[in-house]
Amino acid sequence: MSTIRIQTTQNVSLEYEVATVGDRVLATIIDSVVGWAWLLVLFGISTGLGLSETVMGVLLIVLGGIPYVFYHLLCEVLMNGQSVGKKARDIKVVRLDGTPPRFGDYLIRWLLRIVDTGIFNGLIALIVVQANGRGQRIGDIAAGTAVVRMRPRQAAGVLAPTFTEPGYVVVFPEAGRLADHDVATIRQLLQKATAAENYVLLNELANKVKGLTGIQADLPDEAFLRTVLRDHAHLAAQESPHAS
Repeated sequence: MSTIRIQTTQNVSLEYEVATVGDRVLATIIDSVVGWAWLLVLFGISTGLGLSETVMGVLLIVLGGIPYVFYHLLCEVLMNGQSVGKKARDIKVVRLDGTPPRFGDYLIRWLLRIVDTGIFNGLIALIVVQANGRGQRIGDIAAGTAVVRMRPRQAAGVLAPTFTEPGYVVVFPEAGRLADHDVATIRQLLQKATAAENYVLLNELANKVKGLTGIQADLPDEAFLRTVLRDHAHLAAQESPHAS
Protein backbone atom coordinates (compact mmCIF):
# COMPACT_ATOMS: atom_id res chain seq x y z
CA MET A 1 0.00 0.00 0.00
CA SER A 2 1.49 3.37 -1.05
CA THR A 3 1.80 6.08 1.57
CA ILE A 4 2.55 9.78 1.51
CA ARG A 5 4.10 11.96 4.16
CA ILE A 6 2.61 15.40 4.63
CA GLN A 7 4.85 17.99 6.26
CA THR A 8 2.83 20.59 8.14
CA THR A 9 3.80 24.24 8.57
CA GLN A 10 4.95 23.35 12.10
CA ASN A 11 7.37 20.76 10.70
CA VAL A 12 5.27 17.82 11.87
CA SER A 13 5.24 14.83 9.53
CA LEU A 14 1.87 13.07 9.04
CA GLU A 15 1.63 9.77 7.18
CA TYR A 16 -1.42 8.65 5.20
CA GLU A 17 -2.25 5.66 3.07
CA VAL A 18 -2.97 6.70 -0.49
CA ALA A 19 -6.51 5.87 -1.62
CA THR A 20 -6.39 2.89 -3.94
CA VAL A 21 -7.62 3.08 -7.50
CA GLY A 22 -10.32 0.61 -6.50
CA ASP A 23 -11.54 2.87 -3.71
CA ARG A 24 -11.66 5.85 -6.05
CA VAL A 25 -13.47 3.95 -8.79
CA LEU A 26 -16.05 2.62 -6.33
CA ALA A 27 -16.51 6.10 -4.87
CA THR A 28 -17.10 7.46 -8.37
CA ILE A 29 -19.65 4.74 -9.08
CA ILE A 30 -21.49 5.50 -5.84
CA ASP A 31 -21.52 9.21 -6.65
CA SER A 32 -22.86 8.48 -10.14
CA VAL A 33 -25.63 6.35 -8.67
CA VAL A 34 -26.56 9.19 -6.29
CA GLY A 35 -26.68 11.66 -9.17
CA TRP A 36 -28.78 9.47 -11.44
CA ALA A 37 -31.09 8.52 -8.58
CA TRP A 38 -31.78 12.20 -7.95
CA LEU A 39 -32.57 12.76 -11.63
CA LEU A 40 -34.92 9.76 -11.67
CA VAL A 41 -36.71 11.02 -8.58
CA LEU A 42 -37.26 14.40 -10.19
CA PHE A 43 -38.45 12.76 -13.41
CA GLY A 44 -40.90 10.60 -11.46
CA ILE A 45 -42.25 13.60 -9.55
CA SER A 46 -42.62 15.59 -12.77
CA THR A 47 -44.42 12.74 -14.49
CA GLY A 48 -46.69 12.16 -11.51
CA LEU A 49 -47.69 15.83 -11.45
CA GLY A 50 -48.54 15.70 -15.15
CA LEU A 51 -46.29 18.62 -16.03
CA SER A 52 -45.80 19.64 -19.63
CA GLU A 53 -42.62 18.63 -21.42
CA THR A 54 -41.38 22.24 -21.32
CA VAL A 55 -41.92 22.64 -17.58
CA MET A 56 -40.51 19.18 -16.98
CA GLY A 57 -37.41 20.05 -18.99
CA VAL A 58 -36.84 23.27 -17.03
CA LEU A 59 -37.37 21.44 -13.74
CA LEU A 60 -34.86 18.73 -14.63
CA ILE A 61 -32.29 21.32 -15.70
CA VAL A 62 -32.67 23.62 -12.70
CA LEU A 63 -33.21 21.06 -9.92
CA GLY A 64 -31.43 18.14 -11.56
CA GLY A 65 -28.80 19.23 -14.05
CA ILE A 66 -27.23 22.09 -12.12
CA PRO A 67 -26.81 20.14 -8.85
CA TYR A 68 -25.48 17.19 -10.89
CA VAL A 69 -22.82 19.38 -12.53
CA PHE A 70 -21.74 21.01 -9.25
CA TYR A 71 -22.17 17.86 -7.16
CA HIS A 72 -18.49 17.12 -6.47
CA LEU A 73 -17.57 20.74 -5.78
CA LEU A 74 -20.46 21.27 -3.36
CA CYS A 75 -19.92 17.96 -1.57
CA GLU A 76 -16.20 18.45 -1.03
CA VAL A 77 -16.68 22.01 0.22
CA LEU A 78 -19.56 21.15 2.54
CA MET A 79 -18.38 17.67 3.62
CA ASN A 80 -14.74 18.45 4.44
CA GLY A 81 -13.14 16.94 1.34
CA GLN A 82 -15.58 14.09 0.83
CA SER A 83 -18.47 13.25 -1.46
CA VAL A 84 -21.07 10.61 -0.65
CA GLY A 85 -18.95 8.05 -2.48
CA LYS A 86 -15.72 9.10 -0.78
CA LYS A 87 -17.41 8.97 2.62
CA ALA A 88 -18.70 5.47 1.86
CA ARG A 89 -15.15 4.37 1.00
CA ASP A 90 -13.64 6.30 3.92
CA ILE A 91 -11.36 8.42 1.75
CA LYS A 92 -10.99 12.18 1.54
CA VAL A 93 -9.12 15.07 -0.07
CA VAL A 94 -6.19 16.56 1.88
CA ARG A 95 -3.57 19.17 1.10
CA LEU A 96 0.04 18.08 0.85
CA ASP A 97 1.23 20.91 3.12
CA GLY A 98 -0.95 19.73 6.01
CA THR A 99 -3.34 22.70 5.96
CA PRO A 100 -7.08 22.20 5.36
CA PRO A 101 -8.04 22.37 1.66
CA ARG A 102 -9.44 25.74 0.65
CA PHE A 103 -12.34 26.51 -1.67
CA GLY A 104 -9.87 27.35 -4.43
CA ASP A 105 -8.31 23.89 -4.14
CA TYR A 106 -11.68 22.19 -4.49
CA LEU A 107 -12.53 24.49 -7.40
CA ILE A 108 -9.33 23.57 -9.28
CA ARG A 109 -10.02 19.85 -8.74
CA TRP A 110 -13.58 20.32 -9.98
CA LEU A 111 -12.58 22.30 -13.08
CA LEU A 112 -9.91 19.79 -14.08
CA ARG A 113 -12.31 16.89 -13.54
CA ILE A 114 -13.35 17.64 -17.14
CA VAL A 115 -9.88 16.56 -18.27
CA ASP A 116 -9.42 13.78 -15.71
CA THR A 117 -12.72 11.98 -16.03
CA GLY A 118 -14.59 13.71 -18.84
CA ILE A 119 -12.21 12.51 -21.54
CA PHE A 120 -11.87 8.81 -22.39
CA ASN A 121 -14.22 7.91 -19.51
CA GLY A 122 -11.69 8.55 -16.76
CA LEU A 123 -8.76 6.78 -18.43
CA ILE A 124 -6.55 9.86 -18.02
CA ALA A 125 -7.23 10.03 -14.28
CA LEU A 126 -6.56 6.31 -13.94
CA ILE A 127 -3.20 6.56 -15.72
CA VAL A 128 -2.06 9.64 -13.79
CA VAL A 129 -3.07 8.22 -10.39
CA GLN A 130 -1.26 4.95 -11.13
CA ALA A 131 1.82 6.74 -12.46
CA ASN A 132 2.55 9.20 -9.66
CA GLY A 133 1.76 6.91 -6.70
CA ARG A 134 0.60 9.82 -4.53
CA GLY A 135 -3.15 9.50 -4.92
CA GLN A 136 -3.22 12.40 -7.36
CA ARG A 137 -4.99 12.95 -10.63
CA ILE A 138 -4.26 16.06 -12.72
CA GLY A 139 -6.67 18.14 -10.65
CA ASP A 140 -4.89 17.11 -7.45
CA ILE A 141 -1.46 17.89 -8.85
CA ALA A 142 -2.62 21.37 -9.85
CA ALA A 143 -4.33 21.99 -6.50
CA GLY A 144 -1.58 20.50 -4.33
CA THR A 145 -3.94 17.89 -2.92
CA ALA A 146 -4.19 14.12 -2.71
CA VAL A 147 -6.90 11.59 -1.91
CA VAL A 148 -6.02 9.43 1.09
CA ARG A 149 -7.59 6.68 3.16
CA MET A 150 -8.85 7.66 6.59
CA ARG A 151 -8.97 4.12 8.02
CA PRO A 152 -6.17 3.12 10.42
CA ARG A 153 -3.12 1.77 8.60
CA GLN A 154 -2.83 -1.28 10.84
CA ALA A 155 -5.38 -3.78 12.06
CA ALA A 156 -3.70 -3.80 15.47
CA GLY A 157 -5.72 -2.90 18.52
CA VAL A 158 -5.88 0.55 20.04
CA LEU A 159 -3.32 -0.40 22.69
CA ALA A 160 -0.73 -1.48 20.11
CA PRO A 161 2.55 0.37 20.62
CA THR A 162 3.60 3.23 18.37
CA PHE A 163 6.98 2.92 16.66
CA THR A 164 9.14 5.75 15.35
CA GLU A 165 11.77 5.69 12.65
CA PRO A 166 15.52 6.09 13.28
CA GLY A 167 16.41 9.75 13.38
CA TYR A 168 12.94 10.79 14.55
CA VAL A 169 12.98 14.27 16.10
CA VAL A 170 10.70 14.81 19.09
CA VAL A 171 8.32 17.72 18.58
CA PHE A 172 6.91 17.95 22.11
CA PRO A 173 9.38 16.78 24.80
CA GLU A 174 6.61 17.38 27.36
CA ALA A 175 4.92 14.21 26.03
CA GLY A 176 7.26 12.30 28.35
CA ARG A 177 5.20 13.55 31.29
CA LEU A 178 2.31 11.29 30.30
CA ALA A 179 1.90 8.02 32.18
CA ASP A 180 1.39 4.78 30.28
CA HIS A 181 -2.26 4.60 31.29
CA ASP A 182 -2.74 8.17 30.00
CA VAL A 183 -1.32 7.14 26.62
CA ALA A 184 -3.57 4.07 26.46
CA THR A 185 -6.61 6.24 27.18
CA ILE A 186 -5.56 8.77 24.55
CA ARG A 187 -5.23 6.01 21.93
CA GLN A 188 -8.67 4.63 22.76
CA LEU A 189 -10.41 8.01 22.68
CA LEU A 190 -8.52 9.09 19.56
CA GLN A 191 -9.64 6.00 17.68
CA LYS A 192 -13.21 6.43 18.91
CA ALA A 193 -13.34 10.11 17.95
CA THR A 194 -11.82 9.70 14.49
CA ALA A 195 -14.01 6.69 13.66
CA ALA A 196 -17.14 8.65 14.60
CA GLU A 197 -15.79 11.95 13.20
CA ASN A 198 -16.49 13.41 16.63
CA TYR A 199 -14.52 16.65 16.44
CA VAL A 200 -15.85 17.87 19.78
CA LEU A 201 -14.33 14.84 21.52
CA LEU A 202 -11.06 15.36 19.61
CA ASN A 203 -10.92 18.97 20.78
CA GLU A 204 -11.70 18.05 24.39
CA LEU A 205 -9.07 15.31 24.33
CA ALA A 206 -6.44 17.63 22.82
CA ASN A 207 -7.17 20.30 25.45
CA LYS A 208 -6.94 17.71 28.23
CA VAL A 209 -3.55 16.51 26.97
CA LYS A 210 -2.31 20.10 26.74
CA GLY A 211 -3.44 20.64 30.33
CA LEU A 212 -1.63 17.50 31.52
CA THR A 213 1.62 18.24 29.70
CA GLY A 214 1.73 22.03 29.52
CA ILE A 215 2.17 21.86 25.75
CA GLN A 216 1.14 24.94 23.77
CA ALA A 217 0.47 24.26 20.09
CA ASP A 218 -1.98 25.29 17.39
CA LEU A 219 -1.82 22.09 15.36
CA PRO A 220 -5.16 20.53 14.33
CA ASP A 221 -6.41 18.37 17.20
CA GLU A 222 -5.92 15.00 15.50
CA ALA A 223 -2.44 15.87 14.22
CA PHE A 224 -1.49 17.16 17.68
CA LEU A 225 -2.63 13.98 19.44
CA ARG A 226 -0.89 11.66 16.98
CA THR A 227 2.31 13.69 17.32
CA VAL A 228 2.14 13.45 21.12
CA LEU A 229 1.72 9.67 20.88
CA ARG A 230 4.72 9.36 18.56
CA ASP A 231 6.82 11.61 20.80
CA HIS A 232 5.90 9.61 23.91
CA ALA A 233 6.72 6.33 22.18
CA HIS A 234 10.09 7.64 21.04
CA LEU A 235 10.96 9.04 24.46
CA ALA A 236 9.89 5.79 26.15
CA ALA A 237 12.06 3.79 23.75
CA GLN A 238 15.04 6.01 24.49
CA GLU A 239 14.60 5.45 28.22
CA SER A 240 14.25 1.67 27.84
CA PRO A 241 17.23 -0.35 29.13
CA HIS A 242 17.12 -2.25 25.83
CA ALA A 243 17.59 0.89 23.77
CA SER A 244 20.84 1.02 21.88
